[in-house]
Amino acid sequence: MQSWDEIYKKNSLNNKVKMSGRHKEYEQFLLAMILIAEVIAGLFFFSTYAHAVSDPALKAGFFPHKALYDIRLSSKKSGSLISNISGKMMYEWYSSCDGWVSNYQFDMLYEYIAMPATRVTSDFSTYESFDRQSFNFTVQRKKDGDSYEKFRGATELGEKGYPEKIIYNVPEGLVQSLPEGTLFPLGHTLDVLGKIKQGKRFYSAVLFDGSDGEGPIEVNTFIGREYTYKMPQQALDEDKNVTGKNIDPDLVNTKAWDIRLAFFPLDTSDTVADYEMSVVFHENGVISEMEIEYEDFSVSQNLIAIESVESVCDTELLQNKK
Repeated sequence: MQSWDEIYKKNSLNNKVKMSGRHKEYEQFLLAMILIAEVIAGLFFFSTYAHAVSDPALKAGFFPHKALYDIRLSSKKSGSLISNISGKMMYEWYSSCDGWVSNYQFDMLYEYIAMPATRVTSDFSTYESFDRQSFNFTVQRKKDGDSYEKFRGATELGEKGYPEKIIYNVPEGLVQSLPEGTLFPLGHTLDVLGKIKQGKRFYSAVLFDGSDGEGPIEVNTFIGREYTYKMPQQALDEDKNVTGKNIDPDLVNTKAWDIRLAFFPLDTSDTVADYEMSVVFHENGVISEMEIEYEDFSVSQNLIAIESVESVCDTELLQNKK
C-alpha cells in the first residue's frame, strides 16, 4: 500500500481539476456529515488507564482513523450557475486523553458558467472535551492562494454550568449565543449512535460546529435501513488514479446504515431545509459514501483511501511512564 503522503499528493488538485461555487456551504455539509463519523471514529488504541474510562466513545469499541475522499458534482438542474465541482478532502480523528481532536483539509476547485474557476483550500481543526462543556476551533480558507477568511473561538460557560456563548478571537468581538442543550459535533454523533441502538428513526438537535461565524443550526437526522457497502474495484478513474487499492477491507466490511440529515437555520419558521445529505455510516465510524443535495445541484463524496491512526493519549501515557 502507498504511504499516506503519496496518496494525498497524487490526489491533490495540482492537475487543475475543475470545480465550482458555494464552496463554504458545501464544506459545511461535509463537516456536518463528518460529525456522524468523528465521535465514533473510535478508541481502538485508547489506554485502559482510569481517565480513559471517561471517554464516552470507548464503549463503542472503535478506533481513530485518517480518510481521503474524492468530491464530484453528481447532478445539476437546468439554469444552474455551476459548471463543475471537484476536489479532495482529508479527514483525521483521534483522542487526546480528555477530548476529541478533528482535522480537516479541503482542496477544491469551483467552476462557474459565467465566471473564472476558483481554487479554494481550507484547514479546519476542532477540540471537544469528553464532558461536552468545552469546544474550540480554528478555520482558515484561501482563495487562489490568498487568505480571505479566518475564524477562531471557544465556548464560555454560563452561570447554569453549560456553554452559553461562543467567544471568537478571530474576528475579534464576534459572540454567538448557544441555546441550552446545544451540541457539538462529537456529542451529536454519540446521540445519533444512541438512537440507532435504541431502534429510533428520527432525531432533532441544535448543533454548533465552528465552521463559520453564523452560529448554531438545527439538524434533523433520519436513520434508514442497513446498508451493504461494496468495495470499489481497482480501476482507473477519470483522472487516471487507481481507485480501491488504498481501502482496507477490514475497515469498510462492517454493518452500515443509510442516514439522511436536513439542515435548517435556527429561529426560523421556514420548513424547507437549506440543504440535505445522505451518508453511508459504518458502525466503526467510517463514512464511505455521501450525497449532498442543494436546490439546483448535488455533490457526491466517496472514500478513496483510509488508514487507522494511534491515539495521541496512548503515546503521551507511554512517554510519561518512561
